[in-house]
Amino acid sequence: MLRLPAELEKNIRTDGETAYPNESCGVLIGEVDNAGVKTVKRTLSIDNAREDGEQYHRFLITPEEMLRAEQTARAMKLDVIGFYHSHPDHPSAPSGYDKDHALPFYSYVIVSVDGGKAQILTSWELADDRSDFVQENINIEGVQK
Repeated sequence: MLRLPAELEKNIRTDGETAYPNESCGVLIGEVDNAGVKTVKRTLSIDNAREDGEQYHRFLITPEEMLRAEQTARAMKLDVIGFYHSHPDHPSAPSGYDKDHALPFYSYVIVSVDGGKAQILTSWELADDRSDFVQENINIEGVQK
């Protein structure tokens, strides 16, 4: 399960809308409890470093940006627990490309952005044998029901 404060969910959605028609991307910083529940404490928006003609369907986080994310997490006494990106005008399900570039353990949050408006937000975790993604439950915290 992934616990995501409503304010940080909004950040992910806003990043997707701002980057549209290109993909947005960022890092999830937080902690994992003994039961394996991940809690996001901060999102770190990253500029998509993919070449201009590919940003509409691919994202790239450079090694320098990943180091910055790790240093930010360490300074907060937290860890990088996942990543997020948007799928402009496509469903919020991982692509084959996403699977080929993912690692087990991490949460991969994907928000679909249709016509510039953020829609469905999902989270995925790659199986330990890397065979496929498994959808992860998201608990949006701080939402009035």
